Amino acid sequence: MDQQKKKKTYTPKEALVKAAAYCAYQDRTQQEVRDKLYSYGLEPDDVEELIIRLSQEKMIDEERYAQSYVRGKYGLKKWGRRKIMQGLKAKGISDYCIKQGMKEIDPEIYEQNLHSLLEKKSASEKEKNPFQRRQKLTYFMLSKGYESDLVQDALKQYE
Repeated sequence: MDQQKKKKTYTPKEALVKAAAYCAYQDRTQQEVRDKLYSYGLEPDDVEELIIRLSQEKMIDEERYAQSYVRGKYGLKKWGRRKIMQGLKAKGISDYCIKQGMKEIDPEIYEQNLHSLLEKKSASEKEKNPFQRRQKLTYFMLSKGYESDLVQDALKQYE
């Protein structure tokens, strides 16, 4: 006989404990927590109630989430401002929280990241034609989320 796996459903009290542990592991957005709570088989009213409770208890804090997201993406992955903002918008973070998160970017380190990425890519770029080489480097830097004017200024220093 084919037995269907039944997904365990939780009471709101049990779900609160599980959601608190889920949030404690790493910062989460309201939407991530909401999706998780729905996966526990809860009703919409219960889900929203738990979201409010977790927010009041500072288990969910979208401003803090935005700040740690920005630190990680620009510090470790060396992303540019545009790509970071797109990522936060895609996660449903409010404009206010995005603005607060973007304050985590140190302009000097941002500039260093841009130059070190450009240097690394320039060293590995095999294109000989100077026009095509510049175009490839520009596309690469734009795909990393750096602003066009900053990329052009940085490229001038390498010519």
